Amino acid sequence: VQLVESGGGLVQPGGSLNLSCAPTGSILSIDNMGWYRQAPGKQRELVAEITRGSATNYADPVKGRFTISRDNTKHTVYLQMNNLQSDDTAVYYCRAGDVVIATLQIVPYYWGQGTQVTVSS
Repeated sequence: VQLVESGGGLVQPGGSLNLSCAPTGSILSIDNMGWYRQAPGKQRELVAEITRGSATNYADPVKGRFTISRDNTKHTVYLQMNNLQSDDTAVYYCRAGDVVIATLQIVPYYWGQGTQVTVSS
């Protein structure tokens, strides 16, 4: 199983991007899904997370600008990012937690490979 992110790119300040993350391989369910980011020289930090029941949690810097959502039928998580600013520049990583795979094994987590988001004029 792998997580594949898409939707990153270069955008001007004030612009928008929509990230998506979908798994390859056979998955039965995913409990928590989330987005993290890592800027150059900084530690990876939580951006937003969502439970299977769609309860959400956001980091303070993105509240009111970013929206996380998921499609449980596709095991896919999305991150709509609006009013992007230069401080949002980072590599964005998807994380899936407590993943039940086809063998009924519960895998604690998977990480995606990351997608670059650059906010610059």
